Amino acid sequence: MKTPRALVILAEGAEEMETVTVVDVLRRAEIEVVLAGLDGPGPVRCSRGVRLVPDAELSAVTGDFDVVVLPGGKGGAERLAGAAAVGERLRAQAQAGGAVAAICAAPIALAAHGVFQGKRMACHPSVNDVVSAHGALVASPVVEDGQLVTSQGPGTALAFALALVARLSGEDVAARVRAPMMLPS
Repeated sequence: MKTPRALVILAEGAEEMETVTVVDVLRRAEIEVVLAGLDGPGPVRCSRGVRLVPDAELSAVTGDFDVVVLPGGKGGAERLAGAAAVGERLRAQAQAGGAVAAICAAPIALAAHGVFQGKRMACHPSVNDVVSAHGALVASPVVEDGQLVTSQGPGTALAFALALVARLSGEDVAARVRAPMMLPS
């Protein structure tokens, strides 16, 4: 069976917890993850001052991915929303039938790039107005609607990441990854 691939796009101002949690959980599930820097391969300063080093710069990333993931954080989400390269990647992913996942404020990038209009979505309350004008806002920790997976914020990052594992590798793998993390039921 083919190893699933995930592209996580990292922009300055991204929420650290959402980025690291998603990358960590997907890698625990043996999903190939490429953490791609929006503005290059150098360290990226996140919303709380933590610096993360991408695996590659987005412009150099090639190949197909089973999911493209957009971490939130106000500044990071705004940069994702304003980047033409992100819009191109999202439109190509949607057209190819691949999954797209966005957490916290990142669903504003979906609106900015005109993808998944009318879909059910979750987001951080700070961007409710933008997201509800683009899709059907749902007050739930994780919302799946076809190819799209969205989530509310840092506190829902584990549930979001595990939903992606279940989607890409199955419920049995998600349960196997979840068990040693000692999450409450």
